Amino acid sequence: MMKRISKLLLVGIVAFGLMIQFSPFVQAAEIAKTEEDLLGETIVVYGGNLNEAQKAEVKDILNVEDGDTEYNVTGQDIAHYINGDPNSNMYSSVKITPKEEGYGIAVQILTANNITKVTADMYRNALLTAGIENAVVEVGSPIQVTGESALSGIYKAYDASGVELEQGRMEVANGELEITSDLADKEGLSEEKVTALMTEIKKVISEEKPATREDVERIVSEQLDRLEITLNDDDRQLLIDLFDKMRDLDIDFGKVKDQLEDITSTIKDKLGDLDLNLDEGFWEKVKAFFNDIIDWIASFFK
Repeated sequence: MMKRISKLLLVGIVAFGLMIQFSPFVQAAEIAKTEEDLLGETIVVYGGNLNEAQKAEVKDILNVEDGDTEYNVTGQDIAHYINGDPNSNMYSSVKITPKEEGYGIAVQILTANNITKVTADMYRNALLTAGIENAVVEVGSPIQVTGESALSGIYKAYDASGVELEQGRMEVANGELEITSDLADKEGLSEEKVTALMTEIKKVISEEKPATREDVERIVSEQLDRLEITLNDDDRQLLIDLFDKMRDLDIDFGKVKDQLEDITSTIKDKLGDLDLNLDEGFWEKVKAFFNDIIDWIASFFK
């Protein structure tokens, strides 16, 4: 009799455990948050290698207020999010204010002299790749750094707040940021031109939805030619590999096409300010057109 009661009790415990495990209420509680769930919050992530004096300086730079949620990002986080070097030094710090659907990504570098390699538009582009679409992001550092580690700080902000970002997209976004900043250092290129290239390739991918690596290779080659950018074989291959990974992840850049257009517009304005051109061939045609007009007028006086 006691054995039978024990068996029934055991069955009851197992059944109850299964009910708890598969209960829709429990499952609902485990569902990851979205960006919109963080509306009203402000999240600050400090570089893990800051000393106390530097951290206090960063608080002033980022205008951190009472009630802001604060975290630290370390080399271990880089290893976790993007399989990076766990011994990385982390000084870049960020403040993230999530925004409503449709707001877009706004990035402000508050210490422009200390973020030496990554621009605001590079961050914007990489964040869209990572799946972050609506937020105000402010970046600062008390010392000169490249700024690349700030991206992991942003990942930490979302992850620690319960928003799940795809591992593959985070890794690809980080690769994008590294390649973009490295290419910008190449002779004959600029931060603006390289960012324009990355943005234009994404726009074409969103329109054409390439099915094969060969399609990606063609798109990259076409945009390099259109923007009159010359890369060596190794750098060209890096670009093709990067965007082929994006193709494998099936990232829907169509969802953020307006933001990509906005980045393009911003880059064109900057190129104009710098007296640079995306298409120098266009201006050669304009020059030739006016030369023809002058020659035609001159013929009347011969």
